[in-house]
Amino acid sequence: MLETYSPSERLEILRRYRNLIEVWHTRKTTTDRWMVRKAFRLAAEAHKDMRRRSGEPYIYHPLEVATIAAGEIGLGRTSIICALLHDVVEDTEYKISDIQAMFDEQIARIIDGLTKLDVLVEGSADSSLQAENFRKVLLTLSYDVRVILIKLADRLHNMRTLDSMPREKQLKISSETSFLYAPLAYRLGIYAIKSELEDLSLKFTEPEIYATIQKQLDDSRAEKIMAIEDFLLPVGEALKRVNLKFRAVISEKSISSIRERIKKKEIPFEDVHDTHVVRIIVDCPGPMEKIECWQVYAVLTSVYRPNNERLRDWISLPKANGYESLHATVMSSKGKWVEVQIRSERMDEIAEKGYAAYWKYKDSPSSESGLDEWLGKVRELILTDDNTALEFISNFKLNLFSDEIFIFTPKGKMISLPKGATALDFAYNIHSDLGNQCIGAKVNQKLVQLNHPLKSGDQVEIITSKVQSPKEEWFGFLVTARAKSRLKEAIRDFRKSHKEKGREKLESLFSELNIESSKKNYSQLMEAEQISGLVDLYYYAAIDKITLNKVKNAFREDRSGKFLRYFPNPFGRPKQLKTEQEQVVEEKQTAKPSLLNANVSDLNYTVANCCNPLPGDDVVAMVFPDEPMHIHRVSCPVAVKLMSQYGNNIVKAKWRQTENVSFLAGLKITGIDAIGFVNKFTDIISNQLGLNIRTLQLESSNGLVEAVVTVYVHSVQNLNDLITKLKEVKEIRKVSRLDRVTDTSQ
Repeated sequence: MLETYSPSERLEILRRYRNLIEVWHTRKTTTDRWMVRKAFRLAAEAHKDMRRRSGEPYIYHPLEVATIAAGEIGLGRTSIICALLHDVVEDTEYKISDIQAMFDEQIARIIDGLTKLDVLVEGSADSSLQAENFRKVLLTLSYDVRVILIKLADRLHNMRTLDSMPREKQLKISSETSFLYAPLAYRLGIYAIKSELEDLSLKFTEPEIYATIQKQLDDSRAEKIMAIEDFLLPVGEALKRVNLKFRAVISEKSISSIRERIKKKEIPFEDVHDTHVVRIIVDCPGPMEKIECWQVYAVLTSVYRPNNERLRDWISLPKANGYESLHATVMSSKGKWVEVQIRSERMDEIAEKGYAAYWKYKDSPSSESGLDEWLGKVRELILTDDNTALEFISNFKLNLFSDEIFIFTPKGKMISLPKGATALDFAYNIHSDLGNQCIGAKVNQKLVQLNHPLKSGDQVEIITSKVQSPKEEWFGFLVTARAKSRLKEAIRDFRKSHKEKGREKLESLFSELNIESSKKNYSQLMEAEQISGLVDLYYYAAIDKITLNKVKNAFREDRSGKFLRYFPNPFGRPKQLKTEQEQVVEEKQTAKPSLLNANVSDLNYTVANCCNPLPGDDVVAMVFPDEPMHIHRVSCPVAVKLMSQYGNNIVKAKWRQTENVSFLAGLKITGIDAIGFVNKFTDIISNQLGLNIRTLQLESSNGLVEAVVTVYVHSVQNLNDLITKLKEVKEIRKVSRLDRVTDTSQ
């Protein structure tokens, strides 16, 4: 079995296998061990001639995936076997039928869910193989969540070993991870894996920022831990006096969460005081959990002053992923805010291992049904969504990854909806008929329209009329997949009622042009008019939207038979930036990045206005058929979305070294509204650094002024020098770069 490996590799393979058995904590009968050993032997034999890009034997990978599944997620025998075999069908000559014959149907089905598609399904309306593969994985949630859990283990190990991959592959995999897999881990409650996936994604998409924050954490760690230990001393003594059995843990926040805080608050690392969090975990029987957690809170706030605005109670109302905890923020004796998370041992295990631990406690009276409800929504979305893969992913993220709001019916029943849901969403989530006949709503006793966005805590009463019927424009009012599905069904039923009238009208039009009324010819007309099915074709014919001229055009003799099909770009196509010659003076022009790949260096391109890249920014080029290349900053959210779905379209790019070209950049400057404030920063821009200001907008309120300035710079270093210089002005409190620059001077 291991003959093809070197002696040192054989020893390492056996060491990793023994480590897998050691971290496998669930039930292990003799049969269980025998089946896992059988899977290991099969994987080792199947992958014996394969190597990873790093040069290591490929068998290391399935062994590590199985170890993560067993040790870090807490899965059992079936999942370990599937993790060991997850690449066997995809990468070797073995087939799903072979796996079923050697093991059982359940294992074969899980491995089939883990096996990626090689090519797009014929006739697929979108070109994203990544989106199709992710949809395939998500479809398994309707019958076995273990596929997703093993996939997360697989993705985590791939991210841990991504250093050996080329840059384009790193960007593709990291973007997929942050856009799809990390949110999925969060929704399944696996916080430890979610945080590590986000950190590793940041490491490869923004390596300099990752390294900077990591060094700052390393430099400040000892001092901050010592301060928290001092903070805990009086709390621990007080808890012991009331005979509570507990343990305290100091946890460091993830690099990615600190990065998000710095970005959102527009503050330096030094101003992020809560880089560490304290967890107080009580050991008590299930019925006493809530009581003892609140008792800990009472003791904590008797020692330190709380910030009541930052109290979060996820014990009384757990998150949808099953997370339960009491979050408090208190002022330490040294004047620093400290975040404290209070939970039971059961809650802590669910927080760390998510769905796997939740399942263990599912029948416990303390366990909430939030995760079951979320999985129910997943299954409903899967069963009702008939869109393309990209639309499916978009719906999935919107409905199942977004924050929740909690709405109440007139009788006090609570309904959870994704943030941004409207009154019409609420109506359709109650019942199809309520949505179809909805003419308005009362929100907290006030009349509102169908598209009124709801907020947590709203009480909603739906107003209906029997003469109301569903409208196609209502799709623009809806957020939830359930509501869209029910509206689509209602409209489809309405259109079906026009079938006979539409058929007669079509036959008449075809007869007038001497064209046979056949299925083939109907299909040609539907393709020309971009109509999705016969029901819609008959409906449009019945309401006279299919005219004689449209039928003529669909069957023109000079048509090649191939119809140019346009599909909506979900990201929006960036506009070409105007040249500097048009904007300022003749000698200035927009620069082009020079691509590393000489074969595509002369292609037309557009610089994305969603992130406004400058020379010196780490950029990526995305290539699409019949479109100019799109140049984005690697950290741009739109670029992350594109790379997560079109990884094979990534092209490396870098800027030419030039000082003769200027680019438009934007800054937001906040400071004290004092005499001469504007003169000071415009003097730095124009006189000291010799840069041209394009636009300047000012807003003043309550003694503060906010200026939005667009200015021409040569590079990101030029812009950073300007920011550094501006921060030296004592009246200026904050300076930040704007991602999107809008030229309002035209």
